[in-house]
Amino acid sequence: MSSGPTRSLLILVLSEIFALGGSAQTMPFKPAAPKRIEPGLKNAVRWEWHVEPSDPKDWGLQLPESKPIPSPTPTPSTSAAALPQSENRPVLYEVKHGDALILIGKKFGMTVFQIKTFNGLKDDRIRVGQILKIPTLAQLSAIAPAPTPIAPAPKKHKSAQKKEAAPTPTPGIESDKLRIEIFLDREQFSAGPIVAEPGPTFTGLTVLYQSAHEDARDDALLEAKAQATVPDVFGHYKLKPEDFRFIAPPRAETAEAKPTPGSTRARPGKPVSRPAPAAAKPLSYEELMAMPMLAYRTPWEFVAERFHCQEAYLRNLNDKLPAVPAVGAEFRVPNVVPFEIEKAFDEPLQPQADPKNPITATVIGLSQLNIYQRGELVAVMPMSPARPGLHGRNTWTILDVIPRPRLATLQKVRQELIPKVASASASASPQTAVLPSQAVLTSEQYLAAGPRNPVGILWINLAKAKSTEPLPYGLHGTSIPDQMTVEQSLGGFRLTNWDIARAVRHLPSGTPLEWK
Repeated sequence: MSSGPTRSLLILVLSEIFALGGSAQTMPFKPAAPKRIEPGLKNAVRWEWHVEPSDPKDWGLQLPESKPIPSPTPTPSTSAAALPQSENRPVLYEVKHGDALILIGKKFGMTVFQIKTFNGLKDDRIRVGQILKIPTLAQLSAIAPAPTPIAPAPKKHKSAQKKEAAPTPTPGIESDKLRIEIFLDREQFSAGPIVAEPGPTFTGLTVLYQSAHEDARDDALLEAKAQATVPDVFGHYKLKPEDFRFIAPPRAETAEAKPTPGSTRARPGKPVSRPAPAAAKPLSYEELMAMPMLAYRTPWEFVAERFHCQEAYLRNLNDKLPAVPAVGAEFRVPNVVPFEIEKAFDEPLQPQADPKNPITATVIGLSQLNIYQRGELVAVMPMSPARPGLHGRNTWTILDVIPRPRLATLQKVRQELIPKVASASASASPQTAVLPSQAVLTSEQYLAAGPRNPVGILWINLAKAKSTEPLPYGLHGTSIPDQMTVEQSLGGFRLTNWDIARAVRHLPSGTPLEWK
C-alpha cells in the first residue's frame, strides 16, 4: 500500500467518488437539491434565522412524579386460601355427611394437598365419621406447597410443525456486511443511519477505510478486524425513567396505524398482513413554536438515534414491542458506541489546538465531511446542505461551538428570495433592483433547543478564511437523520446528531475547512 502524498491523493479521489455516489451522473460535483421540506417548516425555510444559545436548565423535560407503588400483601406459600387470623381451630375434625376435602380445606384455610399430606391420605376419598387431624398455623406453614402440574403441550397441526422447523429469519440477521457496517461506524467512518441492507455508499466507504488503514487493506483483513471489534452484531437496551427527559409525552392526536386496504380475513395459504406501526404525527409550525423543548417525539426516535440506525430498521428488529414502549421496554439494537445525549456536552467539548498534532477538515462534493489528524484520515461523515444554493469555496475556518442551540426569526424573507424589479433611465440600459426585505414580527420567535430542533444538538460556527466573523450558516446536527438528504430545512450544513457530537471533539477552533 502506498503512503505519504500518494496515499493522500488516493484518499481524496476515493472520497470524491464516495461522496458523489449515484448523483454524479445527473448533477456533477454536487448532490441533487432536496425537493421536499421538513414538516412544519414550509414557510419557515424562506425566512432569515439566526442561532442563539439556550439556557442549560431548559435542556430536558420535567419527569412526572413517580407515585409510590403500594406493597402487595404477601401471600403465604402454604395455601391459596386465606388463612384464619387466630388459632381458634380444632385439633381433630370428624367428617360429616356431605363433606369433601375441598370444603374442609375452605373451612380451615387449607388446600386439599395440605390436608392429605398432614393426614397421610393417598387419594381424595373420605368417609362419614372419619377423624382428620387439623394442623396448627405453624404446622401448616411447614408443609411445602403442591407441585404445579405440567400441562402437556398441545398437539400442533403438521403445517404448523413444518413452519416451526424452518423459522423466518430475524430482520437484520448477523451478517458480515452488517458487522462491517457497525465496525466502520465505531471507527467513525459513517455511511449514515445503519440499515439492514446498506446501499452503494457503504461499498465506497469500505474502500475508503481500507485505503487509509494498512491493517485492513484487503477484505480478509477488514473482516478479521471487524470480527475482533464487534463479536456480537446486536446488543440490548432497556428504556430508563431518565430517558424520558428527552422524549415528549404522547399526544392525543397521535396518528393511528392505518389498516391494510382490503379484507382482513385470511385467505387460504396467505398470511394476514399486519398494519404498519403508528408514526408520530408531524407538528405544525405553531406547535413547534409552542414546545418548551424540541424533544424526541417517541421512544423509537430516541433509541434509533442513540444507536445510529434508521427508525424503520429498529422497528423491524423489535416488532414485538408495543407501539409506545414504556420504561423497562427492552430493545434489540446495533452494537455501536451509543450516542448518549445526556453526556453529549461533557467538557471539554472542543479540543485545544496542538501544533504538533494538526487537525484539518475537508468537505467533499457538499455531501461528506472528512477529518484528518497529521494528514491521516480519521473520520468520514455524511453531510447535507439544509437548503439549495448553500456551498463553500476555497478554505474556511472552524470557530467556536454553541451547544443546545435555539433558532430565532422575525419572519424576514431571505434576501436572495426577494423578487427583483427592472428600472429604466434615458441614459442607461435597464437595471435590476432588489426590494428590501421587511420583517413581519416586531419581536423574535424561537424554535426551542432539543434533538428535534432543525439544527440539532449543537452548532459549530464557521468563518471565511482570515476572518473570525461567524457566518449565518455553520456545521450542525439535524432533526431528521433518516431524511437529511431528501428534505430541506433550516440552518447550514447538516450532520446527524451522533456524528456532529463526534466531529466537534476532533475540531479545535481555528481548524481549516477546505471545500472540494
